[in-house]
Amino acid sequence: MGMAFNMMRYVLLMSNCHLLIAAASLAIINSETTSSSRSAVGDPGMKRDGLRVAFEAWNFCNEVGTEAPSMGSPRAADCFHLFSTVKGKDGGGSGNYHYLYHKVTEADNRLGVGNSFPGLSRKALHDPDLYAAEKEVYLGNLCQVADKESEKESSPWQFWMIMLKNGNYDTTSGLCPENGKKVPPFPPGRFPCFGDGCMNQPILAHHPTSISFTGSTKHASDSDPVMRGGFNGTYDLDYSLKEINSGGGSNDISYFEVNWEKRVGFGSWEFSHKLRTSKFYPWLMLYLRADATKGFSGGYHYDTRGMLKTLPESPNFKVRLRLDVKKGGGAKSQFYLIDMGSCWKNNGDPCDGDVLTDITRYSEMIINPETPAWCAPSALGNCPPYHITPNNTKIYRNDTARFPYEAYHYYCAPGNVDPRHLEKPYSTCDPYSNPQAQELVQLLPHPIWEDYGFPTIQGHGWVGDARTWDLDVGALSSRLYFYQDPGTKAATRIWTSLDVGTEIFVSDKPEEAEWIVSDFDVIIT
Repeated sequence: MGMAFNMMRYVLLMSNCHLLIAAASLAIINSETTSSSRSAVGDPGMKRDGLRVAFEAWNFCNEVGTEAPSMGSPRAADCFHLFSTVKGKDGGGSGNYHYLYHKVTEADNRLGVGNSFPGLSRKALHDPDLYAAEKEVYLGNLCQVADKESEKESSPWQFWMIMLKNGNYDTTSGLCPENGKKVPPFPPGRFPCFGDGCMNQPILAHHPTSISFTGSTKHASDSDPVMRGGFNGTYDLDYSLKEINSGGGSNDISYFEVNWEKRVGFGSWEFSHKLRTSKFYPWLMLYLRADATKGFSGGYHYDTRGMLKTLPESPNFKVRLRLDVKKGGGAKSQFYLIDMGSCWKNNGDPCDGDVLTDITRYSEMIINPETPAWCAPSALGNCPPYHITPNNTKIYRNDTARFPYEAYHYYCAPGNVDPRHLEKPYSTCDPYSNPQAQELVQLLPHPIWEDYGFPTIQGHGWVGDARTWDLDVGALSSRLYFYQDPGTKAATRIWTSLDVGTEIFVSDKPEEAEWIVSDFDVIIT
């Protein structure tokens, strides 16, 4: 497929449909963001015809560990320019011509340890973790768009990021640090793992974006040109790409799929997701992320690339997106309407790459109505120490008459905090599933979130209730509890990742989730 793709780098299509010249012009200028929108992303509302999208896969501790056979490093991208011209009678015919110029080849996507590319350091050449990080930067350079903010300044951006993660952890491997510290192996039992090799990277198939008239989006006629592409694959290494592409194989194997499509010159890209767990891979995660264009992103301690050309800061930003959940993924599916990630130290300072003192901070709104509130008057250790209302009233968790226990699924403190500073009882977060310590604030639909535009009752936005959401994420995130050492200056809450998707958390049987995301935007207010 890669050789054919390279030979057909220019994909030419003549359309005889009656597209307006204005629509063709819109495609040529690539739907540039207007300055008045103050969008934080390079592709506001996912409306740019020239798509930029990438793929990354992580093991349990957000690294690579070992590449899958013949797959290369688990980073890939699909980035292209769309060119449109109108052909009149003088040109010997009528209609519109559209063609895609791909910025990333299949050879680029298949790069793996031992293969050099421009900018690769000698240290990373044979190190799968470092290689993947530098490959992401290389792909970002190929995809980068240099938006001009003014005559003197530019704000380059790279791509939307599809993130896939395998929750298996082989504790006998000693691969994952504990709160950033290297620790020896320990006996199995605490995490899912079928044995040696359970932390493997996936088989990945790429279907480069092409343009055609075959079929249509739900808003298009049969004569509308439609662009389509996708990634799919499995963690089950015994299956071939042919078996995967014939429909995902047996329901007993793990499977992931993200397809994107858009009418030329109209509307938003629609990203259709599918994720299936299996007996051997019961804990899987799949998200569509808007990450920082440089520096760190949520859970990632390397130089990242992404879509957030302006980093949103609490309380001054909102998130707009459309979400259509087709299948929920079962009772263990922690489906995130929005997951925000950042990093700052316990003393409030920004992260600097020191995994012993950096802390990943997450907050997630879970909309699966089967997800219970672990926070309760009888389980105060699963609750944040206090809740802050929209009018800035602080309600402590032992105030059983007023604290909104059902608004919180779970809270856990960073594992590297001095226990003397934590209010008892307390829970600390899993110390192995990030390269450094982490803190989680997991929310559930509740009337207390109404002022922020978040779901207020169970079932809002779930299967059969597709919605466009306008979420005041900035205001909400400014009032959430996050731990900080006593007597230190409050951290500036700058968010480096905003994403949508699900974490199917150790399912006891194969489960499948399906959903569509479109119109994603981050708006500075």
